[in-house]
Amino acid sequence: MSAKLEAIGIAKRYGDSVALEPTDLAVQAGEFLTLLGPSGSGKTTLLQMISGLVAPSAGRIEIAGRDVTHVEPGKRGIGMVFQSYALFPHMSVWDNVAYGLRMRRKSREEVRKAVDDALAMVRMSEYAKRFPKELSGGQQQRIALARCFAYRPSVILLDEPLGALDKKLREHMQSEIRGLHKELGATFVYVTHDQDEALTLSDRICLMNQARIEQVGTPADLYDRPATRFAAGFIGHSNLLEGAIDETRGAGGEPILLAAGGRIPLPVNTPVAPATRHTLLLRPEAPRLVEPQSGFVDGTIADIVFFGSDTRLQLSMNDGSALSVRCGRSLSPRIGDRVGLVWDPYRTTLLHA
Repeated sequence: MSAKLEAIGIAKRYGDSVALEPTDLAVQAGEFLTLLGPSGSGKTTLLQMISGLVAPSAGRIEIAGRDVTHVEPGKRGIGMVFQSYALFPHMSVWDNVAYGLRMRRKSREEVRKAVDDALAMVRMSEYAKRFPKELSGGQQQRIALARCFAYRPSVILLDEPLGALDKKLREHMQSEIRGLHKELGATFVYVTHDQDEALTLSDRICLMNQARIEQVGTPADLYDRPATRFAAGFIGHSNLLEGAIDETRGAGGEPILLAAGGRIPLPVNTPVAPATRHTLLLRPEAPRLVEPQSGFVDGTIADIVFFGSDTRLQLSMNDGSALSVRCGRSLSPRIGDRVGLVWDPYRTTLLHA
């Protein structure tokens, strides 16, 4: 299947400073792809080159097979939503949404229907005659979304559109955006530095770091099977256990990692590259508590943090390392208790160097 949007060898330099290394990325029609990464990772630069707001130093951008690298933003057939909303303060809500349609010289009837439909879509019809200053931040963001959706672009770019909202409103707007994506069937490219937001919204995530792509995959891929140490540390909470492979192997022939003062079985047939040290990823929700002598590893509970739905334990391990474990409300661990940990070996990932 051909890509709806494709970046081919796209790169950006400002003098000696590299904003984006040569990058290839394909986004399928109707897909919700999130560009995720820390500040300075290149995600916003990539989005701005797709939109046409920034000219690339190398490479090209194609939309539906058409080379748009040197096409001005307004003629690329894309919509864009910014974090700052960018609403016109002197225009009513209705006129703000209508603005892009009028600039495209749509007929009066086309404008009326498209604006009314867009406002209904974001459930803001009753606010049509108000002005931006009379709206809350969440309501202004809905209007910015409606203005973009009104002319039904096939590709929609969203640059941290929820960054200025509080946690509860962000979660509500995430649900709204997911619903709008399904309703429109458009291709979404969304920029955020919030890992939870990326996991919630995306069909695929493009994780970026130091001006390049670190890994591209589904939320489950990046959470359960991160390709690098950076990906493992950036997505979700993680325990990274350092150790060496025991050459004697386990009773079932599985590789054994000597780490955290214990013997940790790896999934059978795990390829183990030659190295003196290896890193194992273990998510906090994977282990369960057992008697110290029954665990792969054991340690002492150093801290307990209550999270409402569950409890987070901080364990001090035999080798001096720390390990985080989530457990249910039914358990009643105490600081100072010595416990063992076991888990399904398939819940772990041996990371590449």
